[in-house]
Amino acid sequence: MLATAESCTGGWIAKAITDVAGSSQWFAGGIVAYSNAFKQAMLDVRAGTLAAHGAVSREVALEMAAGALMRTGADVAVATTGIAGPGGGSPGKPVGTVWMAWACRDGVSGAKSFHFDGDRDRVRRQAVAAALAGLLDLLA
Repeated sequence: MLATAESCTGGWIAKAITDVAGSSQWFAGGIVAYSNAFKQAMLDVRAGTLAAHGAVSREVALEMAAGALMRTGADVAVATTGIAGPGGGSPGKPVGTVWMAWACRDGVSGAKSFHFDGDRDRVRRQAVAAALAGLLDLLA
């Protein structure tokens, strides 16, 4: 079973998954956690992690994925957190920066940073595609 934990993609990964007929056989569900408070409440992202690294970070993405596994009982999870724009970027984390993490119940996990170009819609589309590609790589 698969679960999603999405911030910048706003549930778009879950939408893409549920566009596939029969996905209820392997998709447990998803959590859209946009605010930091909701990331903490629903995905058990630690306040200290957010304070030390910011919401758009490897560490937060990994905690989001782990939280999705715990909350849903799924076997595999993907998490996204990023800056889709048009504002919100900084020199260290410009618009288009997205961190993703993938986690398995057996302990395998990984995270990767992406820098996507384009407007908000384009950044989010690219993030969804990269998240799904990462899932396929993990499961291969």
